[in-house]
Amino acid sequence: MTYSSAEIWFTIIVLGLGTFLLRYSFLGAIGNRQMPEWFLRMLRYTAVAVLPALAAPLVLWPAATHGQPDPARLAAAAATVVAGTATRNTLAAILAGAATLLIGLYLS
Repeated sequence: MTYSSAEIWFTIIVLGLGTFLLRYSFLGAIGNRQMPEWFLRMLRYTAVAVLPALAAPLVLWPAATHGQPDPARLAAAAATVVAGTATRNTLAAILAGAATLLIGLYLS
């Protein structure tokens, strides 16, 4: 299926406007008001929740194995969580996960 240049640009513009309106509806409507403390407390966890939500499908249903769970990726995820929890250091967690993944892929 091929698309014309006009269809591609129309899609880009519509998606850009949709993204802008979604973000502005939150920031523009609430931007000048004081938010409740409970809401601000929950908002702090948004960034922490996004990273696992992005990584979990890559661990559980990796495209490299056609959606089949892979022991090397599961071990790397476990090593990342353990290293991050033990050291409270993001770089140490990343390096532990990367090293475990490389070793696991090399051995399999």
